[in-house]
Amino acid sequence: MNKLGRYKTFAIATLSAIALATSIAVAQTVTTNQDTGQSAQKGWHRGDHRGFGGMRGGEFFKLNLTDDQKAKMKQLRESFATANKPLMDQLRAKRQELRQASQGGTFNEALATQKLTEIAPLEAKMMGEREKLHQEMLSVLTPEQKAQLDQAKAQFKARRNGMRQRNNQ
Repeated sequence: MNKLGRYKTFAIATLSAIALATSIAVAQTVTTNQDTGQSAQKGWHRGDHRGFGGMRGGEFFKLNLTDDQKAKMKQLRESFATANKPLMDQLRAKRQELRQASQGGTFNEALATQKLTEIAPLEAKMMGEREKLHQEMLSVLTPEQKAQLDQAKAQFKARRNGMRQRNNQ
């Protein structure tokens, strides 16, 4: 495989992995807790969801959302999940087909390249939809909450950069 093909395949695979991880975080399902009858969310975002509406780690950002803001965030997430379910299903099916390209101990490069080429526009569309959701969720926040969120992001980046520097030494 030539260098351009390798880099392109690697870039698409990396984009797919990032989008998969993000889609898992966003496309959470809400179930009813049979013991208490209360709503409980599966997955990474457990707890009282005082954060950024369950987005980006839930408890990560303590923005003290009002009940109205929480309800709007929940409605936005549910609308997003409903509206994008067909796209998510399509992506899931294409990823399964991509995994099948390497089953049986042999790697079918042509099939993998074809599947990655089919996945890329779907991933791009999903990224656009996620960004739209993010902007809609930001519109629910007050200017003070947005400032808090920006400050928390800056602190996170500083910690991440500090860890990277320690790891590179």
